[in-house]
Amino acid sequence: MAVTESGAPPESFRLSMLLYDTRYRSYTIQIFALMMLMLGAAWLIDNTVRNLAALGKDFSFAFLWNVAGYDISQRPIEYDSTMTHGRAAVVGFLNTMILAVMACALATVVGVIAGVLRLSNNWMVARLMTVYVEVFRNIPTLLWILVFGAIMTEAMPAPNAFRGDDPAASMVFFDSVAITNRGVYVPLPEFTRSLGALDLGGVRPSLDAIAFVIVVALSIWANKLVIAHATRVQNATGVRPKTWWKSLLILLGPAILLLWALGFHLTYPELRGFNFQGGIHMRNSLIAMWLGLGIYTGAFIAENVRSGILAISRGQTEAAFALGMQPGKTMRLVILPQAMRVVIPPLISQYLNITKNTSLGLAVGYMDLRSTLGGITINQTGRELEGMMLMMLIYLLISLTISGAMNVYNSRMKLKER
Repeated sequence: MAVTESGAPPESFRLSMLLYDTRYRSYTIQIFALMMLMLGAAWLIDNTVRNLAALGKDFSFAFLWNVAGYDISQRPIEYDSTMTHGRAAVVGFLNTMILAVMACALATVVGVIAGVLRLSNNWMVARLMTVYVEVFRNIPTLLWILVFGAIMTEAMPAPNAFRGDDPAASMVFFDSVAITNRGVYVPLPEFTRSLGALDLGGVRPSLDAIAFVIVVALSIWANKLVIAHATRVQNATGVRPKTWWKSLLILLGPAILLLWALGFHLTYPELRGFNFQGGIHMRNSLIAMWLGLGIYTGAFIAENVRSGILAISRGQTEAAFALGMQPGKTMRLVILPQAMRVVIPPLISQYLNITKNTSLGLAVGYMDLRSTLGGITINQTGRELEGMMLMMLIYLLISLTISGAMNVYNSRMKLKER
């Protein structure tokens, strides 16, 4: 007979042990909760199917292949009204991603600068940053979007103001950018010896852009190898070799050579007729969304940065000053790298908020995913359930991707325990 370590025979299993024995109780609760969740999901699906049948509808995504019949003002890829709802959804998705990337970049730059300056010893600078933070974060973002939209539409000059020998308005940045009440026109990068485009069935990414991204990625990887070698030499000899010229050559040289080989040049916008032609046209809706989301969220990021800096011991700053480091270099090389370990987790939430708040573009006519798939397409096809489910899934995947990438970066930045 089998016996336990204490010499007593093992206790036989009884059903009551599923509730009263701590070895099995947690499994019982989890299995019961899972079964209830599955029953709830089954009831919801069955109820939805019955209601759709009562309305004479089925559940299908075939509407994505029907002709859309509507135009989209901001088009990062080729699109016209004769294309499908699926194509329109892709255009809306790309508009969402473009806006999210632009707003995240602006919010990060504004937030870091405002967060650092709010701790400045200059009373005026610190108070101005305080006013910025308190004003922007306490007014709803939708109102800021509408304000910037009104400024772009009402306060900016019309294209005909750029005409004549003594124009009332002029282009900026060496006559390369035109800011008008119809949008902002910026130079368009083009290639005289282009590699063409890759046909992926409806989407044609530029091979020039792909080649440039590959070259930049390889340059960054090679630069990391150079820096790692310099670190090994420093650890072995105590003297760090100069690497700035090598890094500059590795990071910029291959990219410049590639651009030269492809015949890179810029096409500048020109006033022809009643409007500007050429270049990239960023409409007022995009500018309003970019400024509204970027500057509004930058106020929250500024507080995250300020809290991260205050979390660093004052002794770090004093030690850097004792070594003769200037305040600017101390902040850049000593304080901010350590503060990022505190800043990154809330920064992830701010990036997710920006991505989800792009759906506010409907208020200023920006044709993002919410306005295309979740707006006009649903109204035309009557497929509100399928459209909303697909839109929710896309937003979920975008958010999970951003969160996963930032969590990987956070794990690389955090302190490693020994």
